[in-house]
Amino acid sequence: MSDPYRYTMLISSLPHHGPLFTSKQTPLSRLRLEQRLSMLEETDAQLLAGIERLIQWDYLSMDLTDEQIVRYARDFVPQVPSQTLREIIDERLELRTAVAALRRRQRRDPPPGPREIWGYGRWVAQMQRNWNDPTFNLDRPYPWLKEAHRLLDAGDSLGLERLLLGHGWQQLDRASGGHYFDFDAVVIYVLKWDIVARWTSYDGAKAAAQFETLAAAGLSGHEAIFA
Repeated sequence: MSDPYRYTMLISSLPHHGPLFTSKQTPLSRLRLEQRLSMLEETDAQLLAGIERLIQWDYLSMDLTDEQIVRYARDFVPQVPSQTLREIIDERLELRTAVAALRRRQRRDPPPGPREIWGYGRWVAQMQRNWNDPTFNLDRPYPWLKEAHRLLDAGDSLGLERLLLGHGWQQLDRASGGHYFDFDAVVIYVLKWDIVARWTSYDGAKAAAQFETLAAAGLSGHEAIFA
């Protein structure tokens, strides 16, 4: 059982997240965040690490297949004691499955076979049945899919990233209701931190790539860099 007083102190020590897309950096460094998270009870620390590892697929080994990731998720999620956290994980993995389906279809891959384990959640079979529909006939549960399809076809990777991260942020805002000083609140805070870190690093990577392009252009690029 989590110590409510310990987690009240932990949450109170964490700086507030500002609006996502105006953030230039995370509210505290990962090192500082880890120092605060050292207050977690060991079982909760392990659970948080597992949730991050599953939701933030950057943490997963590139050697893992889609089937291995899906099987891991199916084994892991039932062990999460909080319904709120299970719903967060389910929704995030279902979102990733929908985006993976969009990318596969854009590559003109055939729909996954009936026995292929490639996605997670409630809508996998429906996506396979409606593979040629722009939104897999999922407009009602996923109203953002139409825009994601458009951005992907337009090659607007930044716009797509913004759409998906914004959706994840809103999901966490909804889930946070009623969770203020408990373990769920800690997890929601950390997952929001991860989103801010991803957005700011993504934007920074884009700026770095632009810098390299301008620098390679010679003196004509310097005016643009320092403008």
